[in-house]
Amino acid sequence: MNQDWNAQWRQQALPRLATQPWDLIVIGGGISGAGILREAARRGWRCLLLEQRDFAWGTSSRSSKMVHGGLRYIAKGQWRLTRDSVRERQRLLQEAPGLVEPMGFLMPHYRGQFPGPRVFGGLLSLYDALAGRRNHRFHDAGQLPFLVPGVKTPGLLGGTCFLDALTDDARLVLRVLAEARADGALALNGVRVTGLLREEGRVCGVEIDDSEGGAPRQLRCSVLAVATGAWAERLRPADAGRQLRPLRGSHLLLPGWRLPVAHALSFMHAEDRRPVFVFPWEGATVVGTTDLDHHEDLDLSASISQQELHYLLAACAQQFPEARIVAGDVLSTWAGVRPVVAAGGADSQGKPSNETREHVLWQEPGCVTLAGGKLTTFRPQAIEVLAACGAMIGRSVSDDGAPVFAPVPAVDIPGLSGAQLRRLAGRHGRDLPRLAQLVEQLGHECVGASDTLWAELAFAAEAEMVLHLDDLLLRRTRLGLLLAEGGASYLPAIRNLCQERLGWSDAHWQAEEQRYLALWQRHHSLPRTDA
Repeated sequence: MNQDWNAQWRQQALPRLATQPWDLIVIGGGISGAGILREAARRGWRCLLLEQRDFAWGTSSRSSKMVHGGLRYIAKGQWRLTRDSVRERQRLLQEAPGLVEPMGFLMPHYRGQFPGPRVFGGLLSLYDALAGRRNHRFHDAGQLPFLVPGVKTPGLLGGTCFLDALTDDARLVLRVLAEARADGALALNGVRVTGLLREEGRVCGVEIDDSEGGAPRQLRCSVLAVATGAWAERLRPADAGRQLRPLRGSHLLLPGWRLPVAHALSFMHAEDRRPVFVFPWEGATVVGTTDLDHHEDLDLSASISQQELHYLLAACAQQFPEARIVAGDVLSTWAGVRPVVAAGGADSQGKPSNETREHVLWQEPGCVTLAGGKLTTFRPQAIEVLAACGAMIGRSVSDDGAPVFAPVPAVDIPGLSGAQLRRLAGRHGRDLPRLAQLVEQLGHECVGASDTLWAELAFAAEAEMVLHLDDLLLRRTRLGLLLAEGGASYLPAIRNLCQERLGWSDAHWQAEEQRYLALWQRHHSLPRTDA
């Protein structure tokens, strides 16, 4: 794997793409596309991934950060999806400690409200049976306030604790891509697929544009996999019916001190009886999520609306009335668009929360499109896509159970705690030795009150394909979400550390800084009053 995976490498690699015979081209740089690339690369396929914006630019950096079995899917009778989810959750917990971490979830129960302790306990017994281990326990009304200080107590019967997991979704994508690249795959961002090449009724390649100003090109492949999430229908034949229903899920991020929680709290919102969550993440507190039809242009970043802001603040007031959380407490926001395959087609009028999260494959000669799906089950989804691709080119693909992630090299970094080492190993994997060298050079200081080291910023600038400042601050790191005003007050220090590493001129940096701050205001701050 080339250590200098950056804009300079990209500029050299692009002209050579058209000269290589690709077994597989993957379109889409989210978790689904990364998973397909990883599974193909470890089987020795000559494979390439193309992403039009940035890796994890869409839903894969704006999810609810949960690697979960999907408890709600049991209630809807989706047994296979739940079984696959709990198995993959356990696999990720074992393979990627420090990146995917267990988290206790608590569901409070109130007199006269559904679900009660017995019903919910029965549901969790099924959940545990699918996971192969018991992971739930009931705490009475006297115990629960000690586990969740400030929780609403009138009518409280107690709460049920169960186990799921959390992750940094964007870093998960980067780790999977790193594994694919280590096995010989190539992955490029800022490359837009403008059309498909066809010969004798079969897809045989793609037409591409370089978003950074390069010349259009044509690339040929034996088979194509489309994993573009909410954009999955764009490259389908014109006569194909529309089936995707884009649904938006928005979140608030609060300073950890403003609403401190040690466990994730799951509860039913009084307004619509939907489950919502409050949970600790990266030293802050997340409140989410909404579930609404997204009618805006998919090519623009999704943003939280005033309606959603009020809905999530009402959730805080409902469960933590004494905290008195208001809009002014919010550090940042994010909104992701879920690529849901609607039972009644794209114009479905049913409740968004009732739509299944099952995925489907759309196939035409030479091309397989993945629609729908979940972050947790990216690996079996990838193998299913690859098996369909393999069938088109005479290659057999099955799930051999091989790990997604290689073992992380043992590295000692003086001055860091065991928890910090675990975190760095989980987020950087194979790249930990190189990151350790930067820590030795730059020290082990964190950026502000975050857990992110300055050395992580330097490493990302040098070797994680940063094309724009938002790539660095919203996806390679999460500083744009965790620091006030998107980290504006830290930009001079970030510039001092990263500008030369990125190879940007003064004018280039200034343009990127203006672009980033405007983007943050539009899509990660509080919504405009007319939104």
